[in-house]
Amino acid sequence: MHLLEQTLVLDLLDYDRFFGMPTFKTLQNAFPAVNVKEGEKDYKIELAVPGFKKENIDVHLDNDVLHISAENKNEKEESHDNFTRKEFSYNSFSRSFQLPKSANHEKIDAKYEDGVLKILVNKKEEAIKAESKKQISVK
Repeated sequence: MHLLEQTLVLDLLDYDRFFGMPTFKTLQNAFPAVNVKEGEKDYKIELAVPGFKKENIDVHLDNDVLHISAENKNEKEESHDNFTRKEFSYNSFSRSFQLPKSANHEKIDAKYEDGVLKILVNKKEEAIKAESKKQISVK
């Protein structure tokens, strides 16, 4: 297949010309990008979820599993002389993270700011103390 043919095929698959909306690319981006960082006293989880409202985001803990989900529903109607165009859109995601035994379930905070959901999971005190001890080998 020539480059021009490949471009046309990909263009047809990735864009709905009637409604002017992306199709397959939207499905590829169904899961938000996630960063997980471990610090000395906590775990930081960041999810890129632009376009969602804070009140539509759900974060809850079930045993040792942290569940994060959100959904948006939009409806747009446009009427002209002899036709009506009605569009619906629905975005959602759901992610789950198995928390380590060192995580303190009582000290988890979530903050949504500028399209980024930041979750701070503190470590248990005994885990912090255990990690601060280091064995030094004698040479």
